[in-house]
Amino acid sequence: MKTAIYPGSFDPVTLGHLNIIKRAARCFDRLVVCVMVNSEKPAGMFTPDERVDMLRRVCEKLPNVEVDQYTGLVADYARLQKACTLVKGLRAVSDYEKEVQMALINRQLNSRLDTMFLPSGPKYNHLSSSVVKEMARYGADLSDFVPREIIDEVRHRIDGRK
Repeated sequence: MKTAIYPGSFDPVTLGHLNIIKRAARCFDRLVVCVMVNSEKPAGMFTPDERVDMLRRVCEKLPNVEVDQYTGLVADYARLQKACTLVKGLRAVSDYEKEVQMALINRQLNSRLDTMFLPSGPKYNHLSSSVVKEMARYGADLSDFVPREIIDEVRHRIDGRK
């Protein structure tokens, strides 16, 4: 059984993330979407538990997709899950350099781990969780950017912070 890990902060999950999840799920027997805590990013809008819950609801119709969270190194998590591949979405050329560097480090930490890069669909090249949060702050329609299952939660969280 081929297992892949799609790690990220998913704060919140976007339609761009969901596009990568669906495409990666077709390539592997098992895909684990893992909410990771990024030490370079400030505390998120949603807690890791809330992000896991949102991802589970968004992915519930994808039978080979699991959702989890982890606070250590993704290379160690992949070893625990017996995963052979990390899936990383690329929005722009600017993502590539950093992601290749991380892929090489992860491969050094876990010699059985490869990284597969999936370019974002053209519709999502500009989309990030940060952009979604900014649009939500100004009351923009989020239906083209965020899965419908979580739009109200994003709005509620933003409204609660004003």
